[in-house]
Amino acid sequence: MVALGDGRFARASISLRLYRRTRRIRAYLRWSKDGETQERYVCEVAHEWRGANLAEAWRRAREQGFLTEEPLPAESKASSRAVRANMQANRGRDTGPELALRSLLYAAGLRYRVNTRPLPELRRTADVVFPRERVAVFVDGCFWHGCPEHSRPAKANARAWSAKIEGNRARDAETNALLRSAGWTVLRVWEHDDASEAARMVAQLVAAARESAAKDEAKSVSGFMRA
Repeated sequence: MVALGDGRFARASISLRLYRRTRRIRAYLRWSKDGETQERYVCEVAHEWRGANLAEAWRRAREQGFLTEEPLPAESKASSRAVRANMQANRGRDTGPELALRSLLYAAGLRYRVNTRPLPELRRTADVVFPRERVAVFVDGCFWHGCPEHSRPAKANARAWSAKIEGNRARDAETNALLRSAGWTVLRVWEHDDASEAARMVAQLVAAARESAAKDEAKSVSGFMRA
């Protein structure tokens, strides 16, 4: 980013220009202010590959103080803009792993609800819900839910992030307990789990729930007939 000097910031880019007479390549920093393109000379570069020239130009622009980082919003807990962008990219719903699982379940003939509260009175939503069978499926992100395989301690604000993730894990455990006490079957899979294997487990749970319901209904009918 480039500071515009009035509390505003503009996203910058690097332009490489080859001067044919001298065969020299010059790098310029470019950005827009009030609808007009601004430009500043950065340096000459002489690498064989364009990527290497761009990398050097960005480095030199930073060294010369041409670039800055836009301040984070006061409410943000991220340590940098890059971290905040990564956090925002981790969407709360309709993630890639969720869509892959749902697609496989639909192809298998299963019908379900998406991002629904299994218990209306409980303000917790599951990613895939089978209301009749009482099966709730959660697809947990590795970062937010503390995956033992892929979660890594944050270097900045480590204590705050650790508390946040531990809080999420405690909430997950509480949600599991509340749903199970209400007669629900709960399945949690990680975003890195194989979607096909996850779909197979879900299908098995749904089939088992249907079989159990059918047996209970048969017993009820049999008891009624004897009465």
